[in-house]
Amino acid sequence: MSRLMHVVSGPYAPPVPARELTAVSADGARLHVEVHGPADDTAAPAVVLAHGWTCSTAFWAAQIRDLAVDHRVIAYDQRGHGRSPASPACTADMLADDLEAVLAATLAPGEKAVLAGHSMGGMTLMAAAGRAGFREHAAGVLLCSTGSSRLVDESLVVPMRAGRTRIWLTKKVLGSRAPLGPVTPVARRILKYATMGPGSAPGMVEACSRIVHACPREVRYAWSRVLDTLDLDHAVRELTAPTVVVVGTADRMTPVIHARGLVASLPNCVGSAELAGLGHMTPVEAPELVVQQIRDLVSTYVRLGLKEGA
Repeated sequence: MSRLMHVVSGPYAPPVPARELTAVSADGARLHVEVHGPADDTAAPAVVLAHGWTCSTAFWAAQIRDLAVDHRVIAYDQRGHGRSPASPACTADMLADDLEAVLAATLAPGEKAVLAGHSMGGMTLMAAAGRAGFREHAAGVLLCSTGSSRLVDESLVVPMRAGRTRIWLTKKVLGSRAPLGPVTPVARRILKYATMGPGSAPGMVEACSRIVHACPREVRYAWSRVLDTLDLDHAVRELTAPTVVVVGTADRMTPVIHARGLVASLPNCVGSAELAGLGHMTPVEAPELVVQQIRDLVSTYVRLGLKEGA
């Protein structure tokens, strides 16, 4: 059985970056960073992409391919994911440290960018919201399929009535140490049920399966414990950059209740979308819509800012 980390053809095959670099976080953790787009055009607006739990830069393949035509697209592997080595300690503060390190390594002082985060990547942006490095660079923010607290309590992955039993079972499922093994037809069906909408095309399911199954089980388990107790409600109120929230109505991992809570709590929410029938993997399930949300944020808050500053 193949253990490919990602698909190698089609719209979800990761494009080759213009350059790669390593960002070093506050505790010395080394982060794999890719820069896509016009390598010699520093005037191209910047977009920074933060992937979610068990994923990698490959998760953003469709967005990178589209945006890199006229943007500098910066994508990085969260610690322990993709090509970033694992760290013995995992916390929300470290996610924020890592993001600040990536921003410092790839953006000029004061340079503005649109920051997009999916799932744990969205939580990364929330965790960093009060940081000086984040505020220096964040012109606009896109939060996809994410939440700030009660992630296990509100999860719908286990199909039963809400209560202590469901919470206990959800912790066991999401926090399992068991290896995921090779990508088989059964594995695809399980992943599709847990993370994607019922209408997801086979190519979408295959792409997500390859990425998720490539995540080391120790990393998957370590970050599941962080997500179990995560509480970033206070950080949401510090996220003052113009922010758009996107969620699928069939999201079992971070159901719509989380998105609605974010919309109600964000100081500067400038838009939201509930995508009918889509699941947790919105950048894969609705690539064009996510790209358009990012482009709109760039046009409104990055390009407009450049014109005003000219």
